Amino acid sequence: MDLKAGDVVMLKSGGQPLTVAEVKEDEVLCLWMGMEGDLFRETLPLAALARVEEEDDEDEEEDDDEDEE
Repeated sequence: MDLKAGDVVMLKSGGQPLTVAEVKEDEVLCLWMGMEGDLFRETLPLAALARVEEEDDEDEEEDDDEDEE
C-alpha cells in the first residue's frame, strides 16, 4: 500500500481516522485529534493500517434524496 502525507488511514483493528504526516519505509507517522481537542502523534507500523476510502459528497446527497421519496 502506497501512502503519502495527507492520506487518511485507520488501524485495521478499528478506531478513529488518522492523518498520515510522514512515511518512512515500513513506519508511518500519524496525527489525530483526541476527544478534548488534544493533538496526538504516533509512529505506527504500515502493516497495522488500512487506507480510508473517501466518499463523494454528491453521492451522499443523492442517497439522502432517495431516502426521502
